[in-house]
Amino acid sequence: MGELGGGMEQPGPADGPAARGERSGAVRIGVICDVLEATTLAGEDRLDTEVDVIYASDLMSDVLAFGRPNSVLLTGLATQQAVISAHMAEFRAVIFIRGKKAKDGSVRFARENNLVLMSTQLDMYDSCVRIEAARKGGSPRAARLSIGPSLPDEILLSKEFAIAGGDFTTAGSVSTEVKAILKKIGFDPRLIRRVAISTFESEMNVVMHARRGKVRLDVTPRSIAMVIEDEGPGIKDIALAMQEGYTTATEEMRAMGFGSGMGLPNIKRNSDQMDVRSEVGKGTTLVLKFNILPQAPA
Repeated sequence: MGELGGGMEQPGPADGPAARGERSGAVRIGVICDVLEATTLAGEDRLDTEVDVIYASDLMSDVLAFGRPNSVLLTGLATQQAVISAHMAEFRAVIFIRGKKAKDGSVRFARENNLVLMSTQLDMYDSCVRIEAARKGGSPRAARLSIGPSLPDEILLSKEFAIAGGDFTTAGSVSTEVKAILKKIGFDPRLIRRVAISTFESEMNVVMHARRGKVRLDVTPRSIAMVIEDEGPGIKDIALAMQEGYTTATEEMRAMGFGSGMGLPNIKRNSDQMDVRSEVGKGTTLVLKFNILPQAPA
């Protein structure tokens, strides 16, 4: 699930949107169509409609449970059921991503029920970034260029998770949730795999060696950053710990299949940047960066 540009009518300055009779944060569907370079499949006469929220999800149960009226649905699920779900949730438009083609009566249903239906070659993440840039007042052209290398590293998504040291029953829950978030956003599966492996290895290190820890996920238009901090014994010799096969795991941990000495090397192998800081007796911090590369249309 992902939302960008939410917000109902709010008071503003005399020269702001409210003074002009506009909703703060609202954006016209036609502007969305423009910045996504989308093809309109149905509802061409409704592109002047304003929407308040962009809801990105492939899970229709989430759309029905959490979706807000007057929204646009971004989804890779190009089926009539997705369009019906959006209609039931009082959405105004549905946009199929990654060049997905409308199936099984989707266009007909959209026309009959006054929904705008579009398709874009962009993935979910790039679509959300472009729409958010347009919603903040950027021109359609600037929004189309907003994925370029000159874009500042504005944090578009930030989420923090707690890890309990020594708790093997919940070990892996954080990395599982991180993977699910990235899949819902629509990142390249190869990138998701690298982030998930690195997060899981880091999470297991906290579970095995520390009292507690936390993980922060930050997503910007150019990168995914993971910061893993723990309160524990720290690492005496980082260079030694980075060697494949070196481990301080107990026999009990090894019996569970962990502690082979591949954790930190595997994290380094899967990340684009890795920084390890540690203080003996206090704990360790891992800062990981994964570059986001443009995807070819599906």
